[in-house]
Amino acid sequence: MERSLMAVLLAVGILGGGVMGAAYARARRGWSDYQTTKRSVPILRKAAWLLIRLAATKIGIVALLLVGAVAYATVGPDQGRAEPGPSPTPSSTAPHGSRGR
Repeated sequence: MERSLMAVLLAVGILGGGVMGAAYARARRGWSDYQTTKRSVPILRKAAWLLIRLAATKIGIVALLLVGAVAYATVGPDQGRAEPGPSPTPSSTAPHGSRGR
């Protein structure tokens, strides 16, 4: 009976050790993954802010272009508001060869 009790205790110890070893390995792997992720967060945060800044810049440029286009469309062409130019003077209609003679 003592021999069978030792065999049972050995089997329980091996089974318990295997279960606890697997749990320890899982905890170590989780901690390692956590540390890796924790180190990569600042780098990824910088990249995210860079992408947000680029998108905001593009949106701002498009908005300025749209505002400019709307302002140009509301003002209309300058042809209707143009005043007549100055009439030619006699000195400007003289032939080129008559200068200084």
